[in-house]
Amino acid sequence: MADLTDAEARVLDAVDEAWALDRLRELVAVPSVGGTPAESEAQHLVAGWLTDLGADTDVWAIDLAAAATAADAPGQEVVREEAWGVVGTLGGDGEPGLVLCGHSDVVPPGDRQLWPGDPFTPRLADGVLHGRGTCDMKGGLVAAVAAARAVAASGVPLTRPLAVHSVVGEEDGGLGAWATLQRGHRGAACVVPEPTAGSVMTANAGALTFRLTVTGLAAHGAMRDQGVSAVELFGELHTALRAFEATRQCYVERFTGTALPYGLSIGTVQAGDWSSSVPDRLVAEGRYGVQVDEPVETARELLEAAVAGFCAGHPWLAQHPVRVEWVGGSFASGRLPQGSPLLPAVARAVVDAGRPRPAERYVPAGTDLRLYAAAGVPTLHYGPGDLALAHGPREQVPLDDVVHVARVLALTALRQCTVEA
Repeated sequence: MADLTDAEARVLDAVDEAWALDRLRELVAVPSVGGTPAESEAQHLVAGWLTDLGADTDVWAIDLAAAATAADAPGQEVVREEAWGVVGTLGGDGEPGLVLCGHSDVVPPGDRQLWPGDPFTPRLADGVLHGRGTCDMKGGLVAAVAAARAVAASGVPLTRPLAVHSVVGEEDGGLGAWATLQRGHRGAACVVPEPTAGSVMTANAGALTFRLTVTGLAAHGAMRDQGVSAVELFGELHTALRAFEATRQCYVERFTGTALPYGLSIGTVQAGDWSSSVPDRLVAEGRYGVQVDEPVETARELLEAAVAGFCAGHPWLAQHPVRVEWVGGSFASGRLPQGSPLLPAVARAVVDAGRPRPAERYVPAGTDLRLYAAAGVPTLHYGPGDLALAHGPREQVPLDDVVHVARVLALTALRQCTVEA
């Protein structure tokens, strides 16, 4: 570990592992699936923690009507009756020197029979906490609050504020981050502690949700040769989409855990209305990756052109083209500006907190990074856990990762928010 100033040593010493574990257990136990009342419950829980550590806390009801109609709103994939924004600010004057942003919403647990226990009953085994949201990204959110708590407990005065943004709706578009930025909360830099498996992530691929409607011709199943199956048409189209997906992979070496950073994945398929009828309609929805630095409009046009081109050369679909619609969340890509001092600052803090200098990578998933970057706030990811375990029944986060990230964030905050640490 490098030589630290007295102030830096005090801040590191103030990171409380027991407090972080208790808070993480408490937060994971709230089943804050997007669009459920528990999503709001989690936000109020975090707001209480920020208030308890002495932060000036802004808690507000997000205007859902505005979010549904604003031209720059990122879209939503779930129905919400309410949503809350939470920002806690510590010390200093003026614009925050650093923002720590984390989302409290989680995806549904899926088939609960695949989990070793209740996904919302956190289980600690061999220093690893298991449960929905541990990795994505309640571990990171707790690390951010634990870092702010350590800065407050150290007694080191800040010359610029430190802000913690707790947001909702990240999993289905970015409602909470968008609303927080719309409210005027900004900073000189931002770290979003999404799970990065030890790397620093300086860019994210985007993701768009699409719907395909395939039209066939109904007939009695006993005479299927008189009909045109929408299911079989979709099978042909899907093969073409796989070929299109392969042409879009670039910067692959920058990503970890996947050879398809701009994946095109079909998530739902609905077809037919009677078992003995040839299905005349199929509706499929899926996720489509946006390349780093690629405008969302360009990505949409390319998929639409690929579908249209396939249909034009098909004997049936040339006269009955597949309809492409854009629905749900819209994640643009985003990146940290080249030469930003935030990257070396975080890398230095990682080393000073006792781990090797992290590699720079890109994350293949859409994240809130792109919203802060688009608002002019230099942003990167460094957080506990491994994204490969997110959204699945083995979701988990090592407790020592959470504590380590809290220490890194505390050091970074101190250095960003004081003239001399």
